Amino acid sequence: MREVPMRYVKANQTGIVLFVILSFLFQQPWILAALWIIQAAGLVSEGKLNLFVVTAKLILKGKGTETQAAELQRFNNTLAVIFLTLALISFAFGWQIIGYAFSAMLLLAASAALLGYCIGCTLYFWFKQIRAGRRIRRT
Repeated sequence: MREVPMRYVKANQTGIVLFVILSFLFQQPWILAALWIIQAAGLVSEGKLNLFVVTAKLILKGKGTETQAAELQRFNNTLAVIFLTLALISFAFGWQIIGYAFSAMLLLAASAALLGYCIGCTLYFWFKQIRAGRRIRRT
């Protein structure tokens, strides 16, 4: 199984948080459009063209020891692109509150991941369990 260094995952999450906060501060959806391009390029190229990852590779020396499965990273990146797409569509239709809501959900997910809890990872686990035909037990 292919692995992605966590340093690059964290760099991407940090970039997402910064861009969404900037879009809120300046009330500019085009900042989210730039973020969408970065995330979509990363998704299509398996991270090779993600600006945040490329920058992290230049700045951070070595890969570190902690990793994340590439499949999980791809799932999380897909979720980011979906939320950004829904936010941008909402802004295009003039639905400001809905656009900000989708942006805020992405901000919360990326922030939580930076703090140690990966919401996308939990969704991925549920998705895999449902696909395998298993019931999800509440603990």
